Amino acid sequence: MKNLLYQKSTFFLLGFICLCFGACKKSDSPYHDYVNTQQTFNGSALDYLKAQPKGTFDSLLLVLDRYPFLKDSLTNQKVTLFAPVNKNFEAAVKYLNVRRKNFGKTPIYLATADYDELGYMLCKYIIRGNRTTDAYVNSVDGVLLKNIVIDYQMHIRYVKQSSSGYVGGGAATLNFSDTYGSIFTDYWVTTTTNAVNIKTNNATINILTPIHNFGFDEFTARLDK
Repeated sequence: MKNLLYQKSTFFLLGFICLCFGACKKSDSPYHDYVNTQQTFNGSALDYLKAQPKGTFDSLLLVLDRYPFLKDSLTNQKVTLFAPVNKNFEAAVKYLNVRRKNFGKTPIYLATADYDELGYMLCKYIIRGNRTTDAYVNSVDGVLLKNIVIDYQMHIRYVKQSSSGYVGGGAATLNFSDTYGSIFTDYWVTTTTNAVNIKTNNATINILTPIHNFGFDEFTARLDK
């Protein structure tokens, strides 16, 4: 009887450990449910943003409405867009206004934020030229490319995620970095993509991970005035 109880207890414990391990394995990586498929959209980059479900690009579209020339670029020019999602803006705005509240200042929102500063940050996400991941795959160290309007250089590097314990056997992603003009990566602010190679009639769209803060850590510094 004791042996039977011991065997049952051991079996239950092992099952519980396996269950916990499986749960931890999923939560440890933001890529556990990532499916990297190349898509084609019949329309412009701006049309694509507007066609997505509510709650995806509402904030980006709100900001773009303040800059008709950027909307024109996303409609008619050959560009590569690293598209920030709603959560990217929400996190940045929340931190800004928590700080402002602590100093007794009124909140700032996307519709009223400083025109020049907000526009400068938004331009960083729109790169000149229409490029898929094929443009970066052969560059081990990544490439520096200029964005529109401000001609500021951003760094883009192709990365293959690991899959089932096999290094480099998973989905392709892009590391998208603001180098702040430094050759030392310790000074860079880097985000990554959750989806790549969404082809529209005039652009390629790569969608950023939700954990990125819009502005590459400059949002508060530029707008808290």
